[in-house]
Amino acid sequence: MPSQRSDRIRKLLADLVGFDTISDRTNLPLIAHIENYLAAFGIKGERITDVTGQKASLWVTIGPEDRPGFVLSGHTDVVPVVGQDWSHDPFKLIERDGKLYGRGTTDMKGFVAVCLAMVPEMLEAKLSTPIHLAISYDEEIGCVGVRPMLADVAKKKVRPLGAFIGEPTEMKVIIGHKGKHGVRATFHGLARHSSIAPDGVNAIEYAAELITEIRRRAVKLAGEAERGSLYDVPHSTLLTSIVHGGAALNIVPDTCTVDFECRGIGITESREVTDAIVAWAKAELEPAMKTKCPECSIDFEEILDYPALDTKADAAIVTLAKQLAGRNDHAKVAFGTEASLFASMADIPSVVIGPGAIAQAHTPDEFVAIVELEKCAGFVEKLIAHCAEAAA
Repeated sequence: MPSQRSDRIRKLLADLVGFDTISDRTNLPLIAHIENYLAAFGIKGERITDVTGQKASLWVTIGPEDRPGFVLSGHTDVVPVVGQDWSHDPFKLIERDGKLYGRGTTDMKGFVAVCLAMVPEMLEAKLSTPIHLAISYDEEIGCVGVRPMLADVAKKKVRPLGAFIGEPTEMKVIIGHKGKHGVRATFHGLARHSSIAPDGVNAIEYAAELITEIRRRAVKLAGEAERGSLYDVPHSTLLTSIVHGGAALNIVPDTCTVDFECRGIGITESREVTDAIVAWAKAELEPAMKTKCPECSIDFEEILDYPALDTKADAAIVTLAKQLAGRNDHAKVAFGTEASLFASMADIPSVVIGPGAIAQAHTPDEFVAIVELEKCAGFVEKLIAHCAEAAA
């Protein structure tokens, strides 16, 4: 890779890592930095700000706006570093042994840095097919920020031909991932002194029945594994992940919350599975609680939702991704991405392909190998050439 371009990628990645964009904080300084960078090339993006005014996505078009093009998409938020044993400041880029260390280097500021570094090449190519940059926020807490942006994109007169979502895949072409639906169940029981426990309604014990049912259904799903599946876990998964309840040993607990999730292979399977569990609890557990105390109840709240991705292996966007990546294989992954929302909300065929390994994401001393960034730059370089030729 030309040293000048490599230096641009390093500088941009250092800048991006330097912004603490953990999901509970604003990303506006980072967005402003990207806007200033693009302005130096005469490019102005569309900023989509959330209702709080503290978060924003950015939609950028390079090339003709009246023709369908291709999207390069990445998110700006990162996961927390609290409780992790970092050997250096996680928000300062460190280079060591061919790797660039820092929070978000792999997930997924490395991809964003590559895309931004390639802007001069995009302009020089005088694209006949446009390239769009879709830069979002709060992906890590449920693909939140991309939704308003996609709602706007879906209204545009010209719809993109396809999207490449740059989550870390080691530049493998990913055509599918599981969907996810997360639910919080809050049990409202009846507190009593533990010496007269039968007079109370034990929220934790009823929550335990829900947890047992979730486990039973998870085992059933595991027995329905698909033969020849491209997934490393070839079935939908279901689990309880967080439980809170109780105040003291001598008090019958009157509240308990249970967070559970399903990751489903089918497009809407994750929601179907959790909806069935909610219906079971309402039919079996809640009436039993109300028998003792009519005010007792179970409240259910959706805490996260995105559909599965299932792009056909022979789709044009998959064929193009393989050509640009210089490979013939494709795969599916268990982790979720914004790709499924590009497909479901805006009808944009999508694949996931980006630098770095998912094993490094969310870890202390997160890093991306420089060779991975070079591969990604080569991918974008070929996309630029494709978009310069496509309508010539």
